[in-house]
Amino acid sequence: MYIHREGIKIIAVSTLIYAVFAAILYYFFPTQTVFHYLFYTVLGLTLLWEISFFRVPRRTVNRQVDSVVSSADGTVVVIEEVFEPEYFNDRRKQISVFMSPMNVHINWFPIDGKVTYVKYHPGKFLFANHPKSSEENERNTVVVSAGKGKEVLFRQIAGMMARRIVCYVKKGTVATQGDEFGLIRFGSRVDFFVPLSATVNVKIGDKVKGQKTVLATFQK
Repeated sequence: MYIHREGIKIIAVSTLIYAVFAAILYYFFPTQTVFHYLFYTVLGLTLLWEISFFRVPRRTVNRQVDSVVSSADGTVVVIEEVFEPEYFNDRRKQISVFMSPMNVHINWFPIDGKVTYVKYHPGKFLFANHPKSSEENERNTVVVSAGKGKEVLFRQIAGMMARRIVCYVKKGTVATQGDEFGLIRFGSRVDFFVPLSATVNVKIGDKVKGQKTVLATFQK
């Protein structure tokens, strides 16, 4: 495990700010009390949580040629047939994975192929498990095509705590299943839209792992 590059500056700045807060408290109230120790503990736990949030686990990718492997750690909160209006303009199976603030927030490509579409949408910051978050929240849509009907749209969606979506790819990028393509800061979700013919391999409430859990399998 290591710390993601997006988190190094944030953690460094936070450490400095927390140290300044602790120094100010000590300067004006030098006598150590229970309140002091409680304050130090809260600062320390907050810093540890920030470090944990930006952790990047070292995993062996569960490569599956005909399958969609989860792009994120989290819990499956939606499985339904919907109309996808942004790119496909037809009906698809939607699988949504909610990432709590305690989950790893790195995002990985779900399939091999080529990036055919990338679009960022500014928006609101509703709770990421809210039904309308997929349409109204800040979000970023990516489509990867592997040909022969194997095309997946996946959407990074900011949540109540999230304030920045990071995506490193652009149209034409070669996608490799399990490689990192971005992350979302502080609580969010990822929606996947797969063909109606695909078999869904998870159910609502399942805990999934990025790079590991097979969400759906394409029809051969």
